[in-house]
Amino acid sequence: MLCGVSCIEETAPLGGLDQPAYLNQMVALDTLLSPRDLLVALHGIELEAGRVRRARWESRTLDLDLVRYGELSLREPGLVLPHPGLPEREFWRRELLELKRMGC
Repeated sequence: MLCGVSCIEETAPLGGLDQPAYLNQMVALDTLLSPRDLLVALHGIELEAGRVRRARWESRTLDLDLVRYGELSLREPGLVLPHPGLPEREFWRRELLELKRMGC
């Protein structure tokens, strides 16, 4: 179930490649899916939207990240929570704060 949705924010691309700006938005969900099953579902949505995974940091049609899963800390192959990029992505921290203010 959808708990909250942050504002859409335009940000410069990460990774140093010359590409257009990205649109970022964060959502908070209540789910019975495990973190791994949720990540698999997110990748399925990307695939349905035409995403093809090639080179890291390249421009893409859609990029769905699992940034946090409650207060869970997890480190397993292909899934680290909270997302290891969280400390470097100020826009994620702003969006998380926005969701927190909504009670999510």
